[in-house]
Amino acid sequence: MEFLFPLLILLLFIPIFLSGRRQKRQMQQMQQMQAALEPGDVIVTTSGLRGTIVDASYEDTIDIEIADGIVTTWVRGAVREKVVEQATAEEAPVEEPTTETAAIEDEPATPSLEKTAPEKKDESTNGTARS
Repeated sequence: MEFLFPLLILLLFIPIFLSGRRQKRQMQQMQQMQAALEPGDVIVTTSGLRGTIVDASYEDTIDIEIADGIVTTWVRGAVREKVVEQATAEEAPVEEPTTETAAIEDEPATPSLEKTAPEKKDESTNGTARS
């Protein structure tokens, strides 16, 4: 009975200790990524802005081109992730349509002007079916 309290304290602090280590590791990876940014990298900021790095020569800031000819200066810590470019359309494998999808694609996508019968609504107040 005298070992119950120290054992309980130990069991409570183990998850706290392990989560602190995981968070520290993630923070180190984020700082390494932010320090390794180079011109031409496509990034996303913490506010969700996507742009291309134009100048990364300063220690604390980077210049990001967010549109053609529009360059803004940001703190490196505002970079959330580096976007990995997908394979271009020329390099991507082309999938041939199956007979089912080919038949669907051949049909014209014209909207129908015919009126359909209205669906019968349930009489319940919350839309669930009554038994």
